[in-house]
Amino acid sequence: VQLQASGGGFVQAGGSLRLSCAASGRTFSAHTMGWFRQAPGQEREFVATIRWSSGSTYYADSVKGRFTISRDNAKNTVYLQMNSLKPEDTAVYYCAADRTPNRSGLNSEEYDYWGQGTQVTVYS
Repeated sequence: VQLQASGGGFVQAGGSLRLSCAASGRTFSAHTMGWFRQAPGQEREFVATIRWSSGSTYYADSVKGRFTISRDNAKNTVYLQMNSLKPEDTAVYYCAADRTPNRSGLNSEEYDYWGQGTQVTVYS
């Protein structure tokens, strides 16, 4: 299974970006998809998660109300719509897939596959 993240860029504060994470491979099945981010000198942190089957979502408090995670099952793609971006959102964003059911989706250790990361830079 390969995860390909894209959509990062350089945007002014208050702007928007949409990240995509396309999954490929002979067979792909995941119970949960997540987005994490890592800023320079900081640990990787949880951003958002979505269940493939139900579509239920959960967000970090820092992005709640500004970011929206969604998925397109037919395309095996997960999106992260980021609005009202702030300089503190600057980080490398990673998508991840967890094949095990009934886990929280909040911890990076739960995920089996990771994308390569896409840089998001928000300037004021």
